[in-house]
Amino acid sequence: MTSQTSKISAAGGPTSRPSHPGTPGPEQIRRAPKVLLHDHLDGGLRPGTIVDLARECGYEGLPETDPDKLGVWFREAADSGSLERYLETFAHTCAVMQTRDALFRVAAECAEDLAEDGVVYAEIRYAPEQHLEAGLTLEEVVEAVNEGFREGERRARENGHRIRVGALLTAMRHAARALEIAELANRYRDLGVVGFDIAGAEAGFPPTRHLDAFEYLKRENNHFTIHAGEAFGLPSIWQALQWCGADRLGHGVRIIDDIKVGEDGTVQLGRLASYVRDKRIPLELCPSSNLQTGAAASYENHPIGLLRKLHFRATVNTDNRLMSGTSMSREFEHLVDTFGYTLDDMQWFTVNAMKSAFIPFDERLAMINDVIKPGYAELKSEWLFRQTTSTSGSPAS
Repeated sequence: MTSQTSKISAAGGPTSRPSHPGTPGPEQIRRAPKVLLHDHLDGGLRPGTIVDLARECGYEGLPETDPDKLGVWFREAADSGSLERYLETFAHTCAVMQTRDALFRVAAECAEDLAEDGVVYAEIRYAPEQHLEAGLTLEEVVEAVNEGFREGERRARENGHRIRVGALLTAMRHAARALEIAELANRYRDLGVVGFDIAGAEAGFPPTRHLDAFEYLKRENNHFTIHAGEAFGLPSIWQALQWCGADRLGHGVRIIDDIKVGEDGTVQLGRLASYVRDKRIPLELCPSSNLQTGAAASYENHPIGLLRKLHFRATVNTDNRLMSGTSMSREFEHLVDTFGYTLDDMQWFTVNAMKSAFIPFDERLAMINDVIKPGYAELKSEWLFRQTTSTSGSPAS
């Protein structure tokens, strides 16, 4: 099994770390620049928006019509421990996302909400094929969502925030439209769409069912990520990488099954885990969602702690903000509370994500050097000045 052996400390973080500020509080976490690579448009609606849209389109299937109660229902329904049960909640959100105006509104509010939470770059995924019931074409769906993202970016700027949003077009792995959606993603690749994905239940629907779509995207030099290694294990990851050629792994949390930690702290990486780490393949980890679907038992036991220590290309994501009752800030709050992560750790995850984004290299580099690093430097300087004030005996201003 073993291809690489190393040793880690028993602590939650890396074995050594340079001098750094203390653990950030909720306000610092919110203000910190964040990058989101794995978030579903139909999993992030505001409960009040769902109620409004259901009323407008005549949808009567909502389990609750009070926005607060509806938000609680989504979270509780998603807390089943089953990916299949978790996915059933999307029937309600997709039902109210069938018109141009609805898609525009949801996309605009998505960008606004993320910007308010300190997200500076996001790739939001959705399946165009799930929004055709009211007569929209695939192209009309994509254009409505793209226009909504641009409007959300504009509103964010008016509110003093900056965000850039790219779309990932998703094909459903149980359906047979992957090549069609891949071609759609390629047509809109310079018009707001940055890549392609497949999603849905993993068991029984391996990524190799859609090889024609992935071969097409590779010929077109286009980017794609694949949901793999969430509910299903190492074979799903292996197929996504070695058969399909994925640039990133959507979740990929089950790579932990190829890593063994001895009682003395010795770590043995199997061939697949070594490949993923050596090739710097990004892992789109979604801690809260993984707890809901049974991919991890608790935050303390979530593989992200070990994967960070072993320097995998780990990133932090929300997956479905509505179903998990989460945000990027909440995800980092959980990790800070669990592993004692600092602003340095947050910056490490954020830079990892920005390096792994599906936009051109020079634009990624500019985001890292001109937005992310200065943002964290400012937050760390605040800590430094507080420390100076407390040790000098001068009253804080």
